[in-house]
Amino acid sequence: MDMKDMINYLTELSMNNNREWYHANKEAYQAANAAFESLLQDLILEIGNFDSSILHNQPKDLTFKLVRDTRFSHDKSPYNPAFRAHIASKGKLPVPVGYYIMLKPGNQSFLGGGLFADMFKDATRMVRDYIVKNGEEWESIIHEPEFEKYFAVQGNALKNVPAGYEKEHPQAEYLKFKSWYLEYPLKDDELCDADAWIKKAADIFKIMKPFNDYLNRALASFEMPAR
Repeated sequence: MDMKDMINYLTELSMNNNREWYHANKEAYQAANAAFESLLQDLILEIGNFDSSILHNQPKDLTFKLVRDTRFSHDKSPYNPAFRAHIASKGKLPVPVGYYIMLKPGNQSFLGGGLFADMFKDATRMVRDYIVKNGEEWESIIHEPEFEKYFAVQGNALKNVPAGYEKEHPQAEYLKFKSWYLEYPLKDDELCDADAWIKKAADIFKIMKPFNDYLNRALASFEMPAR
């Protein structure tokens, strides 16, 4: 598989971020998108070697649109020049958490995991409550040497420990968080060899898995809000 179609298309779109160019180059988009879905299929099979819960997914159901919601943004560019996907046991829903991919030229690509959806207050509460009761396990996961080699827990956080939680709790700093996620950055030159990329992505996700598993145990009873 050649990743050039994807990267070339996204690079061109970033320089011509308008509806006229996008519609005039629909065939180039279709080729690039097909290449991305093919990449995802191979990645799903590779991840399946250590996480069989995601093997049922179809790549086309895991991707996100290029079209941006510009209603509340100063940047009115209509497209996000990035191919993105979330691979989890329930597809691209934010919960259960899984494996996130963003391919974006300009050294903006990354592999991610964890809970990004801090707009879900119930999910935030569930994770905080789980950390309170399972703090030692949390510490053992995030301070495992291989984990620390690649990741540091990120997330939007409050200034203070929220009401209802002990300010002196051993994991007080993490109780301030409203989301808990990981990002592993990728350079553009790592997007040239698809086979090497798939292997590296799967290796990174395997190291990430205990963190995701912990959050998914915390979120076991979470239900997505009805639309």
